[in-house]
Amino acid sequence: MTGPVVVVGDTLLDRDVEGMVSRLCPDSPVPVLDETGYVDRPGGAGLAAVFAAAQGAEVVLVTALADDAGGARLSSLLTAAGVQVYALPLAGATPEKIRLRAGGRVLLRHDRGGVPGEPGEPAEAVLRVIANASAVVVSDYGRGVARQPALRAALAATRAPVVWDPHPRGPGAVPGVQLATPNEAEARELIPALPGATRLATASRGAQGLRRRWRAGAVAVTLGGDGALLCHTDSTPLVVPTPSTAEGDTCGAGDRFAVAAGLALARGALVSEAVQEAVAEASAYVAAGGVAAALPPPASSEPGTVTGPGAERIGVTEVAAVLAEVRARGGTVVATGGCFDLLHAGHVATLQAARKLGDCLVVCLNSDSSVAGLKGPDRPVVPQGDRSRLLAALSCVDAVMIFDEPTPHAALSWLRPDIWVKGGDYATGAGDAPALPEAEILRRWGGHTVVVPYLDGRSTTDMIAAARAGGRPAGSCCAAARSSEGDWAAAPVPAVERAR
Repeated sequence: MTGPVVVVGDTLLDRDVEGMVSRLCPDSPVPVLDETGYVDRPGGAGLAAVFAAAQGAEVVLVTALADDAGGARLSSLLTAAGVQVYALPLAGATPEKIRLRAGGRVLLRHDRGGVPGEPGEPAEAVLRVIANASAVVVSDYGRGVARQPALRAALAATRAPVVWDPHPRGPGAVPGVQLATPNEAEARELIPALPGATRLATASRGAQGLRRRWRAGAVAVTLGGDGALLCHTDSTPLVVPTPSTAEGDTCGAGDRFAVAAGLALARGALVSEAVQEAVAEASAYVAAGGVAAALPPPASSEPGTVTGPGAERIGVTEVAAVLAEVRARGGTVVATGGCFDLLHAGHVATLQAARKLGDCLVVCLNSDSSVAGLKGPDRPVVPQGDRSRLLAALSCVDAVMIFDEPTPHAALSWLRPDIWVKGGDYATGAGDAPALPEAEILRRWGGHTVVVPYLDGRSTTDMIAAARAGGRPAGSCCAAARSSEGDWAAAPVPAVERAR
């Protein structure tokens, strides 16, 4: 494979709520589920991308994320799974699929998110990554990504093999896809069965009808525990049975099938070989326990929420409100990030300069566990609750979000700021100066990275070291920093106060 495997489609936030049922509701004859825990995971195209990444492939997910807490959670989960997220803006709310389970069985599925919103336009980087893919898997869940005109044009033009997993509420596959993979019910809905026709005859009729309608190279209709039926050209259909019969949770089996076929085609397999491999993969997936067994629980939960006095403008919900307000009026979103342990004048100067570049400033703050991982077990000195409150109190900061990962990449994939700001000696002005580490991510949606001037001699590490060395007063601590990092800027730093 010479390029990444690109997954295109709608991503949902799936949540499995596990519990116990020991009684009925007193006011209605329905079981009462006592919740014992829950697991979040990406669903839809996001689940397909996670499956591909788990096979060791370089995976890019082209999807749409909403400016809400669900979108932020998805970005975090996907990044942790090794998926590169190329997100389009999404109007409305993140679609969520909640399964209430007891004893290994689903009692009820609760869907929320409302009417699908319209995905925004893809950046040039999105179109390039589709053009350079080793394979493309379109995982359509009928919410609009597969209908986006610029994406469809790129999918029709790519030379990579395209596997299209359709949805009855979605558009047809673009002409020329190598393989389409509807399930039995989807094929029957798109190509109605003839009265009295057998199951295999109905599947064959659906596959051939969709192949001609979509001008696809081949169509494989998945038949659940009975394997798949493959039709290409006008030859006799190929029936691929499952290696063994297995019962279990089939959630995600169609995504596993499409991804396995796409990975096989990327390696140069024939379509018939790819379908046989996909049947084996999907069957083994169900037999092993389905999605609960295939995907381990997330390594960490969301960072703790800051509550109480001074917690205004802290958290993804507050950040989402700022994003919605600024983007609704066509404004520019600016973001920056860091540990901000022992907030000092150098930090403030960077934040003030960043705020002047746009219409809002969002600060991505490393959580306590993230800081400890980066700087050692004795850091941070100031816990995340206090650090976030101090930042939110500055007039130049509009909102603060806390992230657990070592880098802000997941937060950035959700925020999609127009400008990402770094303060300090990150650029020398030379032509061969290294790019900021976040620059590649910003290019995914057409954003820009910039460096703003900083105040010499301000260093949290040196301040902590000087204080621990002898408890010197502030002037002595500053003198130690001055001797190691140069003279301070002569201009005074203006006082900062909350002005809302």
